Amino acid sequence: MMRSKLENLLLLAFFLTSLPLALPQVKPNQASIIHVEISGLRNDRGQVLCALYSSPDAFPKDSKKAVAHVTSAISYQHAVCEFSGIASGTYAVSVFHDENSNSKLDTKFMGVPREGVGASNNAKGHLGPPKFHDAAFPFAGGRLDLQITITYL
Repeated sequence: MMRSKLENLLLLAFFLTSLPLALPQVKPNQASIIHVEISGLRNDRGQVLCALYSSPDAFPKDSKKAVAHVTSAISYQHAVCEFSGIASGTYAVSVFHDENSNSKLDTKFMGVPREGVGASNNAKGHLGPPKFHDAAFPFAGGRLDLQITITYL
């Protein structure tokens, strides 16, 4: 018996819709992470506070204008800060050793830090904190590992 073209098309449509769909496997994006290793701490007291800035506006003095903050415990004069979920862009990191855990950078006369400080690229300031352009680095996503050495003035 001859089937009509319509019956054949309907039969083909039925078979095609009953087959499991083979969709391409989509791997989830790895979290974008800026991983910062901090060394040079003179003791294990207190904590390390890290701030991530996306512009020179207030870097590194006003952490309220940072795009992200991380607090890290200290072990064997070493600490790690990780900023996750960070978009591509240009950033700079500032770090300080908050030895007395008061969550602020203690200073001496004329604003000289009493506690250890550091910045990405190990940028140093001249008669003040480092400039954003000296500490800045490009971030394209994925994972970026940085190393910062704390300096005590």
